[in-house]
Amino acid sequence: MGKVFDEISDHLRGWIGRQALFFVATAPLDGEGHVNVSPKGPVGSLAVLGPRRIAYLDVNGSGSETIAHLRENGRICVMLCAFEGPPRIVRLHGRGEAIQLGDPRFDELLAAAEFEDPSIPEARRSIVDVEVTRISDSCGYGVPLMSFDGLREHHPLLSAKRIRTMGLDDYRSYQRERGARSIDGLPAQEPLADAERPA
Repeated sequence: MGKVFDEISDHLRGWIGRQALFFVATAPLDGEGHVNVSPKGPVGSLAVLGPRRIAYLDVNGSGSETIAHLRENGRICVMLCAFEGPPRIVRLHGRGEAIQLGDPRFDELLAAAEFEDPSIPEARRSIVDVEVTRISDSCGYGVPLMSFDGLREHHPLLSAKRIRTMGLDDYRSYQRERGARSIDGLPAQEPLADAERPA
């Protein structure tokens, strides 16, 4: 039987830190729009910042659905499930904001959270900061037992190659431009302001 918790306890924080990855779900307000679910990892890129606050370090990807949906309506669910040990699923529903690179709050939160980096530092694009409004778990009986073999190196290698071939300025502009809108046309990433461009 699932439970609803008042806060993210130390025990639950420890469980979260032992999982292999987490999933992020968001959706637009438009009923015809596309719901998005993304796997994220390593789990160290997710930080529990308080009894009802979490954040994760977000890197450039093939889309920017989460950023767009959070800009529009703020709704988010972060889910973790146990692939080893006793079965369990934990869902953290809340209201989130994607704090983008260049926002003064980005560096402050980056220093405070001590995230494990999912890629190379130049690939960072935002920190998703979530005020958690509902904390619950469920049985997880349908989650298969799976072993964790390690992290993939594809993202950091591809990002480093693009920076070598494009240069850092063009790489950042390219990522902002391709992530400017969601697949439903919602605004997502902002173009880099002149002040944000490296000297």
